[in-house]
Amino acid sequence: MASTPPTPRRGLPRIPGGEPWPPAASGAPGQDSADASAAPLGTGSAEPEQAASHQPESQSDAALPTAPPATGGPAVADTARASTPEVRRGLPREPGGEPWPPALAPAPTDITPETAAEPTIAGARPRVGAAAAETVPPSGSTGAGDDTVAKASGEAASGEAASGDAASDVRRGLPREPGGEPWPPASVRPSSAPSEPSPAAAVPAEQSRSGSVSTPTPPAAAVPAEQSRSDSPSTPTPSADQAPASATADAAMPSSDAVTPAAPRPPLTVPRTVWPGAAASAHRSKGVEPKRLGPYTAVQWLGSAAVLGVFALALAAIVVLLARFVLALEPGREFLAAFPGEYPLPERAPVGLPVWLNWSHFLNSFFLLFIIRTGWQVRREKRPAAFWSPRKNKRRRISLGLWFHQAVDILWIANGVIFVVLLFTTGQWMRIVPTSWEVFPHALSAALQYVSLDWPTENGWVNYNSLQQLSYFAITFVAAPLAIISGVRLSGVWPKDAERLNRLYPVEWARKIHFPVMLFFVAFIVVHVGLVLATGALRNLNHMYAARGSVDPGEYTSDPTGLMIFAASLLVMAAGWVAARPRVLVPIARLFGDVKQR
Repeated sequence: MASTPPTPRRGLPRIPGGEPWPPAASGAPGQDSADASAAPLGTGSAEPEQAASHQPESQSDAALPTAPPATGGPAVADTARASTPEVRRGLPREPGGEPWPPALAPAPTDITPETAAEPTIAGARPRVGAAAAETVPPSGSTGAGDDTVAKASGEAASGEAASGDAASDVRRGLPREPGGEPWPPASVRPSSAPSEPSPAAAVPAEQSRSGSVSTPTPPAAAVPAEQSRSDSPSTPTPSADQAPASATADAAMPSSDAVTPAAPRPPLTVPRTVWPGAAASAHRSKGVEPKRLGPYTAVQWLGSAAVLGVFALALAAIVVLLARFVLALEPGREFLAAFPGEYPLPERAPVGLPVWLNWSHFLNSFFLLFIIRTGWQVRREKRPAAFWSPRKNKRRRISLGLWFHQAVDILWIANGVIFVVLLFTTGQWMRIVPTSWEVFPHALSAALQYVSLDWPTENGWVNYNSLQQLSYFAITFVAAPLAIISGVRLSGVWPKDAERLNRLYPVEWARKIHFPVMLFFVAFIVVHVGLVLATGALRNLNHMYAARGSVDPGEYTSDPTGLMIFAASLLVMAAGWVAARPRVLVPIARLFGDVKQR
């Protein structure tokens, strides 16, 4: 009777993307390839493969067991089990587990009479699933005792499996998909297998698991399901102690068709409050995204403004109370008496404000409005509407907004140069340039009076208080030159090839200066306009816009001329703001270069 070695089960690959381990053996000695290829599947023959062992190929082939005649009783099984080669253990079935297959237990000695009456065939393995009562003997086993042995072994396995249902759980293996749960699910429990085979049980478990439909074959022609679906190398015939537990676990392992898929995640039990977007707390009403003004919605802007306004009012109230407390003390009253807030100007200083100064003041305000607007637009613009290039240098290209910014800068600088020249030729410089060191304590006194809401009683037609003088001096001779120098460094007028000059004045310095200077101008405008309107609006507007005033501070306190001119200047600024659009700017820009629109 010819015999073949047991076919090793192939498991997981040793490296990602590799072939299953152990590799398929080819050309092993002692195997009759012609017989193996001619024998149909399930007729008592198995595919000849080289058994995986730790010995070299020659030793492994020599150690392959040969099934003795089916007439030896228990001794035959012991001899076959003793001659079984050592199986190399592979990867564990689950992370942190023992290598698979597990170490074999010693052969049992308590064999029941029914089992001992029939010969034990080495290599025979019980079927799994509905056909757990079947046992397919290895290749070459024939005779009348085969069916009896298969039936006895299947009944023993079924009996042990039925008795161990409540004592052990199903052995869980590898997950069905990467990162998934081990298979089968933890909710599956062992169940007793039917004792009678059925044609459907002959379908390999691997086919049923993958969902493929195949024609069932007779039970006698079925390949052991354990052999076709296992992911680990083959093991010798288990002992009587191990066979029931293995049969129980394998019989209870369900196919994918029998497992109910996991239910979808239940919906939230509370209303959803977090939404995607720049402001995660914005709630979408009926699936419509709320309109945003920048990164926040209108409601969020109003809420933020309200909170900040409350804190600002609280801080202002604290500062006012503190200033009043200081000026109410004796040292505070003595300080105000010594330094009322202004010092006398030189005798040759002019009195009053000329008309050219009023016009220069208006143009300065008009140009600053567009400088601040275009500067902020350049910082935030991502897709300009048009680009401007000089006719002599087509490769230099800037956005239309940046061109407008630089054009207004030129007009503002020209107005400032004219203002400074007239300032020194007419003697008006003595009104805004400090001529005594007493300006600093007087400026502190004026600041305390402003903060305490007890306004200084100066007359701007004759002399500014010291805080005004320092502010106008800083704007004219400090902030304006810094804005011009940093702006020239950032513009195309600056020579790009002057390496030494670029090292002395890096462009990073200009960027760090230019934007803070703009913020200083904004803060000055807000405070300046607020104080002009709060400390006698009609009188101050007559001085600044109508060139009307008197040495007597009570004069022109009810004349609306200055107010009307101021209102007209605001209308001009609003019209310029509306007209500063690409439709109007493009024709003007084409007078000085080439413009390309999107």
